[in-house]
Amino acid sequence: MTVWDDVVGQEHAVAALQGAVANPVAMTHAWLVTGPPGSGRSVAARAFAAALQCPQGGCGTCQACTTTMAGTHPDVTLLATEKVVITIDEVRGLIMTASRSPSGGRWRVIIIEDADRMAERTTNVLLKTIEEPPPHTVWVLCAPSVQDVLPTIRSRCRAVVLRVPPPQAVADLLVRRDGADPAVALSAARAAQSHVGLAKRLARDAGARERRTAVLSIARRIRGVGDAVVAAGELVDVAKAEAVSATQERDAAEKAELMRGLGVADGETLPPRLRSQLKQLEDDQKRRATRHQRDVLDRAMVDLLSLYRDVLVVQLGAEVDLVNAELAETVRSLAADSTPEQTVRRMDSIGVARTRLAGNVAPLLALEAMTIALRPQG
Repeated sequence: MTVWDDVVGQEHAVAALQGAVANPVAMTHAWLVTGPPGSGRSVAARAFAAALQCPQGGCGTCQACTTTMAGTHPDVTLLATEKVVITIDEVRGLIMTASRSPSGGRWRVIIIEDADRMAERTTNVLLKTIEEPPPHTVWVLCAPSVQDVLPTIRSRCRAVVLRVPPPQAVADLLVRRDGADPAVALSAARAAQSHVGLAKRLARDAGARERRTAVLSIARRIRGVGDAVVAAGELVDVAKAEAVSATQERDAAEKAELMRGLGVADGETLPPRLRSQLKQLEDDQKRRATRHQRDVLDRAMVDLLSLYRDVLVVQLGAEVDLVNAELAETVRSLAADSTPEQTVRRMDSIGVARTRLAGNVAPLLALEAMTIALRPQG
């Protein structure tokens, strides 16, 4: 067992990272790990950090490896934002951390997940440190593609590109690591389009599989504008409910911890001079809930894209596996009721909705325009 075991289907990328660990000539101070969602960007980044700290290059069992993979190594810092953007203050804090020498490890490693969520002003703050890093400091930035990072940053980083792993490789990981049933694991891997995290959730959570099936049923339920508007509202309501469910308990715990830290007992009124701190926490929690809601909606749209991809596969007679093999009857029915050109237009409408959502368009408006475009065309 090594730290690389969970980086599935990325042999070329692992070879490049292992080569840098073993050969100082191949090592550099800044890395950009890119790949589609679920390809394992953050997993590869943590494995690389562990290998850099490990005397044996990533054995997976020593203290350096286990603490790095668990997120407790003192010389490895991970920024994984749960908000819509990474703030400039967060990046300034990382720069201060990067300026310190390793406390006990071989390197000080700074990992930024979702580096594409930095605004240009925030990225410019990071640029100076990327250009002239302190000795023994390594930056590892993760993003969906090199185009999602400013040219000034990516030109100073060595790129490692991950690909979509084969579904069977993801299924094998779920069976080996999580004890999933092989058939369920393979079905989940295909449904998740090889997104490891989503595949794990689908394999372990029957409710998640049911919610996904409900989303895909929209394609057959929409017969007119009225149905489309109702379907859009349902999608937004489900996303809001999931966001509340995922964040409510944590929000309450964070608020209680803040109140204790401020010396305010349960039931006491917060003094006016301390209210700004509570407001800051509430604002951060709202941003986190907003991101979660958008992520849920985006995932629903990706699932719908996978369905229409299958429809197009059937319409064109392509000899490739269906993503949604368990919904083959629905796929064939949709294929018979439309033309390839109509299917492509529907897929385009989903892509437009994803772009609008990323651009802060009101979710309900973006979803209504999309679902109306999914209705049967004469």
